[in-house]
Amino acid sequence: MIKNFLFVCLMCLSFAVKAQVDTNSYQTQRFKINALLQERSARFGQYDQSLNQRTGIFGFQTKKDIKNSNEILRQIVLNDNNIFKELKVLLEYKDLQVQQVQSNAKASSERISAYMAAIKKLQDQNELLRKQLNAQEKESGNTSFYVILLLAGLLVAAGYIIYTKMALLKKIRNA
Repeated sequence: MIKNFLFVCLMCLSFAVKAQVDTNSYQTQRFKINALLQERSARFGQYDQSLNQRTGIFGFQTKKDIKNSNEILRQIVLNDNNIFKELKVLLEYKDLQVQQVQSNAKASSERISAYMAAIKKLQDQNELLRKQLNAQEKESGNTSFYVILLLAGLLVAAGYIIYTKMALLKKIRNA
């Protein structure tokens, strides 16, 4: 009994630890994505500055200015690709959580159904035992009636025997 209790406690703790690890992983993934989004915003600010930068003659952009702007834009695209990868991982965590909730709900539903079946079975057994008890009480009531009737008959017979013996003794004494 104690072993079973300890086993159940250990299983509950392991589920709690697993849920905590999943939650921590999910939070870590969210922080990664938020950091990438902040980096993307900062690079867009750099890109805007590079577009406004005009170091050429008469205030025109030079090849170097355009290459710098294109390089910043390329870094933004690479960062976007990383964001998409991390979002995919985050969605997989979310899908896993949904599957866990569904499996937990299914297991709970099955346990509830099993409990309901057990309760129904016990109610049926209880009803059967009550019927048997009522039948035995009726039977014992009939038996009690017959026992009382038998005792009354024995008393009447004993009284008759005693009466006849006393009547016989009176005759012997009177004679």
